[in-house]
Amino acid sequence: MLATLVSEPFDESGWVYEEKYDGIRILAYKEGSKVTLLSRNDKDRTGSFPGIVATIRSLPVSTLLLDGEVVALDRDKISRFQVLQRGGRARYAVFDCLFLNGKDLRRKTLTTRRAALEKEISESHALILSRRLAANGLEAFQIAKKRGFEGLVAKRLESVYVGGRSRDWSKVKVNQEDEFIIVGYTEPAGSREHFGALLLGAYKGRMLQYVGKVGTGFDRKNLTSLYRKFQPLKRKNAAIENLPRGTFLSPKLVAQISYTELTKDRKLRHPVFLGLRDDKDPKDVSLPQT
Repeated sequence: MLATLVSEPFDESGWVYEEKYDGIRILAYKEGSKVTLLSRNDKDRTGSFPGIVATIRSLPVSTLLLDGEVVALDRDKISRFQVLQRGGRARYAVFDCLFLNGKDLRRKTLTTRRAALEKEISESHALILSRRLAANGLEAFQIAKKRGFEGLVAKRLESVYVGGRSRDWSKVKVNQEDEFIIVGYTEPAGSREHFGALLLGAYKGRMLQYVGKVGTGFDRKNLTSLYRKFQPLKRKNAAIENLPRGTFLSPKLVAQISYTELTKDRKLRHPVFLGLRDDKDPKDVSLPQT
């Protein structure tokens, strides 16, 4: 179930307001002692997070399906995708329970599913329950803004769980972060190794559109790692018309980028590279709404 982006915070009765986590969306399956972690694009991430797997395996239930976000927290206990990418301790922020002991809960209300979740899940070094910020949506947004969260997710308490995007879950961003497709890179300058900046794009309808380049947020380790990933993707012709001069790449890699705004001509202002997203299909990367 995916939240619909809305432009402004709101307060309505019958809704709850949760912290929006900055990590990797994961479904966690438990069948007896077998635990499987799957990303949004059906990649098996079980081997990536052994601590989370072990903790879920130890839960005293026979069958279980959880929905949540794998995150890593910074010093202020705020989830940061960049911290996760750089090897921070992974935790599973759980916000929904879809199956429990053989029972399908998806047609039950969020209130019922949350109660089941709170009964079966105890917080630990590897599992945390999604945080509800305030009963009032406008107050919740101010808390998210003050703490520096990515945003908040508003959920209707009477909603059932459906696959796909729904207006029963709405998200409001505090900090601008989005996914963009890497379509090329420029030559390095000065002491920089491998490349200077990444050329970025996103889909508007079926057409890729250039949104600018990002040259900050890299260290020596990810400069080297990215450069290696680029080599088999090189191509003679650009995937987008009128790209700046550089080395062109097939649009296969998705980057997480923070930025202050998208300008009127649809270019990123003050972008910073946060990491690669292997859980997102490039075809699903759309130009952000302005």
